Amino acid sequence: MAFEAQQIFPIDFDKSTAVGVDLPFNANSVFRPNYTTAASIKNNLINFFLTNPGEIPLNPTFGGGLRAFIFEQITENNLDFLEENIQSQLINVFPLILIGNLEILQQEDNNIITVSLTYSIKNTNISDTLEIDFT
Repeated sequence: MAFEAQQIFPIDFDKSTAVGVDLPFNANSVFRPNYTTAASIKNNLINFFLTNPGEIPLNPTFGGGLRAFIFEQITENNLDFLEENIQSQLINVFPLILIGNLEILQQEDNNIITVSLTYSIKNTNISDTLEIDFT
């Protein structure tokens, strides 16, 4: 019977080594580092959702592309398409992420789309929830 061993990120044990950069950029210095893999993954997901496809020259397919839907007529069909599109993009871009729950909610009167994502990382004990509003 095969089983997958739990993966441990060794860099998380070194409290003086930064893993990534925190978002938003509002620290006293240029960037505020984060020191855990879990925080770095969450910031990478935020970056994915805030990026439009085509913004990164060497990776033109990277990005959630959610800003394009803000001024569209929001219907259930659009939200279903958007949810399927994001789910397939997340699987392609972040293959180690297991999507627990992905919901896209709308506020028609305010033209706001809310993305709520519950995720975990394969073979680790890292799990978290991310909620982003697009206005």
